[in-house]
Amino acid sequence: MMNQLEAEKRNHRKLGQELELFTSMEEAPGMPFFLPNGMVVRNELENLWKKKHRKASYLEIKTPIMMKQELWEQSGHWDHYHENMYFSNVDEQNYAIKPMSCPGAVLIFNSKRRSYRELPIRYAELGLVHRHELSGSLNGLLRVRAFTQDDAHIFARVDQIESEVAKVLELVDEFYSLFGFHYKVELSTRPEEYMGSQEMWDHAEAALESVLQSKGVDYQLNPGDGAFYGPKIDFHILDSLGRSWQCGTVQLDFQMPQKFNCGYVGEDNNLHVPVMIHRAIYGSIERFMAILIEHYAGEFPLWLAPVQAKIIPVSEAQMDYAYSVKSRFEAAGLRVEVDDRNEKMGLKIREAEKQKVPFMLVVGDKEIENHSLALRKRKDGNLGVLSIEDAIARFLKEISLG
Repeated sequence: MMNQLEAEKRNHRKLGQELELFTSMEEAPGMPFFLPNGMVVRNELENLWKKKHRKASYLEIKTPIMMKQELWEQSGHWDHYHENMYFSNVDEQNYAIKPMSCPGAVLIFNSKRRSYRELPIRYAELGLVHRHELSGSLNGLLRVRAFTQDDAHIFARVDQIESEVAKVLELVDEFYSLFGFHYKVELSTRPEEYMGSQEMWDHAEAALESVLQSKGVDYQLNPGDGAFYGPKIDFHILDSLGRSWQCGTVQLDFQMPQKFNCGYVGEDNNLHVPVMIHRAIYGSIERFMAILIEHYAGEFPLWLAPVQAKIIPVSEAQMDYAYSVKSRFEAAGLRVEVDDRNEKMGLKIREAEKQKVPFMLVVGDKEIENHSLALRKRKDGNLGVLSIEDAIARFLKEISLG
């Protein structure tokens, strides 16, 4: 019962409304509207993603949201997925709104002649996709019709499969550890409906199994749950209530590069077909945000908090000083607000705590005299008086530690 109560308290739709993070509108069912506070959290997640992917030698791309229907027929999505897709007709030509980003990445790979020396090529895309979910299944940010997948598509030689998958496993671990998530790993094998030969599937499954074993990863087998084009490794993260969420995935694909005649010139001067590795870490930004809101119960770590500190003047007399403190903090790249309402200090502190703002900076006459501020931490209370420089340094240090 306690867990049920705790889960209700942490419900991301309830907190999303209270903390003004996102909202849903009748005008676009299943397509969330992000409010300014929610955009701060979202941008921080995307900035982290971009930084870590640059460091891991990924090249960022952007592909169109809408492409011709023939492309989806060629990729196999039409046969396996068209009930979940949205369509449009422009200039008497049928278009599909993309449910996945892979065909766009393939077109970029095919846009020029490739050599074995270039491989692996790692394309990363924060791609907005649309999938038709039944209206009864929609749920806040967890089950939506429009979302941004943190996709990447790696084009590699067959002899690079294991080292590339191993690098993906390391990157996934780096991300999840940062949020304090424990996770479980599952290897999903050939489904009943699949593309390609059985031999190709056996080779792909053996390659994934080999990486998991060589890295000593504890994993479970999930027979028959692979994607229609290849086997996959799925990551199920455990939140602070011990609930499991499937987020990250690594999928091997020998099919799509063949369907699109992808090729590279090998060392032997002959044309070879690359292997494609599809992978996502957040899964979708929206769903990952929902999980984080519930995991942290809306009490985001300092680096993610929409407002990192509220500056609370004791009275009207400290208002100018409060705004000068604000500009010092903002110059250091911190997100702070002044509560300049003509209300009692106790009420302002209570409201800042209710809004789950990590810190409060209280300023009175003494603080003006000493160019200082009284630091309060949400739930911990008073932390003492600090100079403005020391308070900024403390914030920056906490943010750098994630």
